[in-house]
Amino acid sequence: MTENTRLDRRRFVQATGAAGVALLAGCSGGSGASGSDGSDGGDSGSGSDGGDSGGSGGSVEYLSEEPDYGGWLEGANGYDQTVDATGSDEVTVDVGAGDGLSFGPAAVAVSAGTTVVWEWTGEGGGHNVAAESGAFESETSQEAGFTFEYTFEETGIHKYVCTPHEAVGMKGAVVVR
Repeated sequence: MTENTRLDRRRFVQATGAAGVALLAGCSGGSGASGSDGSDGGDSGSGSDGGDSGGSGGSVEYLSEEPDYGGWLEGANGYDQTVDATGSDEVTVDVGAGDGLSFGPAAVAVSAGTTVVWEWTGEGGGHNVAAESGAFESETSQEAGFTFEYTFEETGIHKYVCTPHEAVGMKGAVVVR
């Protein structure tokens, strides 16, 4: 696959890391969402504010108008905007991104027929990926490099969670156009 069709993990962490930290800082109310596995929260390095991150080989594009998620992504870790990956054959989403309890990116738009590959970072403990609709569900793993993939054929908003960490905001969405 080419660099244009695979969304680079480093670019997503840079683009979503700062937003996830800001979200957690503003919403944690003192108890913190990162408590159970210790420290290191996967530093994004650049402190990017989300726009075009200069990273290694390009910028992250966002949808010009956010879809109506019906409140699904309110309080979701790492969610700032929907990444526009339409036109790509395959897209990678990090599992355990940012603070270890996020998807990176939390929301991504793709074309019908696109395969989304979720790739575990090894951070934040055991994670899975489970569609709210029941259409797909991975096994739970904490192994860095573990992958799960699903090809999206139906247009619409496909909501998913990490079942063990749903209560602390580990949610995501794939918008299929």
